[in-house]
Amino acid sequence: MASYMALVSSGQPNADSLSLLPTLSAEILTQILTTHAPSDIEKLDVESLFSIVNDVLNRATMTVDTVLQLQPGTGPHEATEHLEDKSQGSFIPPLCAFKQISCEMQCKGPREKIAGETTLSILKKLSSYSWDAKAVLTLATLALDYGEFCLLGKTQSSDQLAKSMGTLKGVPVLFERLKKHSQAVDDLKKVIKATVEVIKCIIDLTKLSNYAKKDVAVAVYWAIETIVASTTQLCYLITDEEKKQELRPYADKLSVILTNLKKEKAKKKEEEDYRKLKEIVNTPKDLVEVLEIILIDPTNKIPPLIDGSTNKPVEINSVKGKSVFLFISGLHISRDDISILKPFLDKTGKEDQYRIVWIPFVKQWTEDLKKKWTEDLKPKWTKDLQLSKMLYVATDYSLPRASHMYINQKWNFKFNEPLIVAFNQQGKVECKNAIHMIRVCGAEAFPFTWEREKTLLMEKGLIGVTATHVDSQIENWIKEKKYIFLYGGQDEWIQKFTKSAEVLVTDPMVKGKGISIELVSIQDDNILKRFWNKIKNLFTSRAQRETEMDSMKLHIEKLISYKKKKKEWAVLSQGSSIIVISGKKMLTVLEKFDSWKQRLEEKDFQSVFIEYHKEVLKPDDQICHHMKIPYNTAKIPETMECSHCHRVMDTYISFKCCHNDGAPWA
Repeated sequence: MASYMALVSSGQPNADSLSLLPTLSAEILTQILTTHAPSDIEKLDVESLFSIVNDVLNRATMTVDTVLQLQPGTGPHEATEHLEDKSQGSFIPPLCAFKQISCEMQCKGPREKIAGETTLSILKKLSSYSWDAKAVLTLATLALDYGEFCLLGKTQSSDQLAKSMGTLKGVPVLFERLKKHSQAVDDLKKVIKATVEVIKCIIDLTKLSNYAKKDVAVAVYWAIETIVASTTQLCYLITDEEKKQELRPYADKLSVILTNLKKEKAKKKEEEDYRKLKEIVNTPKDLVEVLEIILIDPTNKIPPLIDGSTNKPVEINSVKGKSVFLFISGLHISRDDISILKPFLDKTGKEDQYRIVWIPFVKQWTEDLKKKWTEDLKPKWTKDLQLSKMLYVATDYSLPRASHMYINQKWNFKFNEPLIVAFNQQGKVECKNAIHMIRVCGAEAFPFTWEREKTLLMEKGLIGVTATHVDSQIENWIKEKKYIFLYGGQDEWIQKFTKSAEVLVTDPMVKGKGISIELVSIQDDNILKRFWNKIKNLFTSRAQRETEMDSMKLHIEKLISYKKKKKEWAVLSQGSSIIVISGKKMLTVLEKFDSWKQRLEEKDFQSVFIEYHKEVLKPDDQICHHMKIPYNTAKIPETMECSHCHRVMDTYISFKCCHNDGAPWA
């Protein structure tokens, strides 16, 4: 809680404080905190005691209302008959603590200073109790007096002992004065109710591991001081004195405290839920446990999952023993993503040990949106994305707030593209977002584990997984261990590169040595766009694995650095291995083929090409190279090695707007 008390040495409120209570000085706070002895805490069933106390106060208040004829025609006995019995037969009350507190509170003057001094004295006597216990014990002491008066008032007409006891306690006087001072009684009831609410909030807050102890201590102080003032008011009503304890200022203070406590409880509960969610997902013991904490909102008793094949609710436990793909998306998916997802969905549907759980991620399920889903979107999902083969979260169900935060912050979900998290049978995340590998390799990357990704890259290489759509023969050339020049840029540069490369390919010496070279240029804009999208997705897929820098990652980054403004680029590979990635420098090597071809008499083509590539002038190595990483796509490395010179790159932050809802990647 942004501390709602002004706790500065001058006694003035802090400018950043939410408090409207500037009267509690740093000196008083110090006294409050020094009364607490956390190393020697006495055990107390705080919740059971609070439940009993709350029951006593509710029934006593109803009796008072009956006396004041707030419930016409209802006798004292009937007024509380509908209340549930909250008595705890096994509870052992701390009677000594009650007596100590009672002695401190009885027969005090009405001044706030006296109430404050009494509160500090009570805190000292309760030093060995937790903060929530201090408040509940003091409230219980008030409940004993208040409840006793009301109980004797209810039974004195039918019980002589109750009548005599009531006389000694001043019950007849009290009940007569209740009617005479109805406003004072109403103020007392309101302030007791507010105190109960504050203490209930304190109990809830102290259950959380990350609550602000100083703020709770201040709330307990004000709750106890309010109880002291309420006890004083009750005494004045009994003794028929004309004195009066003003309670409205306390009610105002409690209102502010309660508002801040509720905000703090919600905030801390959210933080606690998020911490627990992270802990379970990061160190899973069971898949069902992981899915339950992601999907189940304890406040919503509706089963979250629907079986798409039956349209009936299904238990999360039904996926036990299987691997699960958590498919998270908005209600609208692009045609491109639908086309790449279909093979994945087909593959998963045929494998019994895998299940897909779809989470439709919407900001709010309005009635109009539910109707649109039922009448329009659901049939499309059933047809295009085989909804009948999935489990999915019901449209009238909302995920826990912590899950929303985790999906957005840790899994970097964006509404404009789907997210597929792969879990193994034990609940371990095998892939934070398989959509990137699906976009690169399709269902061939199934089941999207790190081992499967490494195997594909080892077998096919960078060019094999990103450029087979450019030329269908590339996959065969890789298997045949042929050399491949893959290149792109402005049309004029591509023509020059092709011409120079053809001289190399058709040279009699090259042919004579059995050096097989294939040329693949990318000139079509759509094909080029798809190529760069695959490179982007491959980069992102590897980045989310949080692996150390390796040759593949360097190759990807180096290739990306040539993307800016259609800068000339070329890749020379053999089989699944990359030999060289560069731009103008590669063209220079080809143009000077006559200068180095004699070296092929003594060395292999790869060695000679790399050797001469290092020797030629470096016109494109003198310019700055840039690596742009979308902020919410993957883990951002603290440092990055230049893929050209291998120095550590400088770090800058830039911003870009493409005037659409999707996050740009360039």
